[in-house]
Amino acid sequence: MVQEKLQEAVLYIRSRCGLRPKLGIILGSGLGAFVKQIKVEMSIPYDEIPHFAGTSIEGHQGVLHLGHVSDFPIAVLQGRVHYYEGYPMSDVVFPTRVVAMLGINTLLLTNAAGGISPGMEAGDFMILSDHINLMGANPLMGPNLKNLGPRFPDMTEAYDRELVAQMQKIMAAKKIRHHTGVYCGVSGPTYETPAEVRYLQIIGGNAVGMSTVPEAIAANHLGLRVGGISCITNLASGISKHKLSHAEVTETAKAVESQFCDFLAELIGQLKEIS
Repeated sequence: MVQEKLQEAVLYIRSRCGLRPKLGIILGSGLGAFVKQIKVEMSIPYDEIPHFAGTSIEGHQGVLHLGHVSDFPIAVLQGRVHYYEGYPMSDVVFPTRVVAMLGINTLLLTNAAGGISPGMEAGDFMILSDHINLMGANPLMGPNLKNLGPRFPDMTEAYDRELVAQMQKIMAAKKIRHHTGVYCGVSGPTYETPAEVRYLQIIGGNAVGMSTVPEAIAANHLGLRVGGISCITNLASGISKHKLSHAEVTETAKAVESQFCDFLAELIGQLKEIS
């Protein structure tokens, strides 16, 4: 049944646009401005694509863009749905699986996150080297979709090491404040308590958010090369000196959008050279 739904979505998209993307990007909260960098061939709202769930959170526009950056064919998911919105994990990762079936071999995941490591400031970026799944669910639970991947996919290198090193080099060259660390994925929708943040520090987390982990798991199951980057839009509870709000998240992301877009454009240009 899931496979049939995936095929329906893929066939619909291909009927609208013949582009065969090599790279997929999922844009998180407040990071949608990157679409201005794309030479778009086709933009399709999620609610027009069979079996896609519609977005409801501010900063997640809910549009699939197919086009080129630096003459490199890409598929960009502008916005995502979240587990905390009440969707099953199969819906959360459905777009990831669809863009994989469109032909990509690399997926870049972006998000807004709370910083929990010393030295982090709002507006910094964090390149994901690993994650901890604290969502209480896994998108691969249930019968395995054998045509997508193995029953027990290896997660030793959930985030491609060469891609991590490449992103670090670009960030350093552009003098963008950044860190590399472990992303803790929680279910939300509440922000964490100060006690929970202390727990995340103890277990080795460097940033915390409510997305990305399901898509990273689904992408690894599919055999994709995965990269991840967080925009540290706020310091987490107990570290921040004030209460948290989604408005702060979107405002901070907007303040650094030019840096983010410049970084992504450079990364795509380099990926084109080695593809």
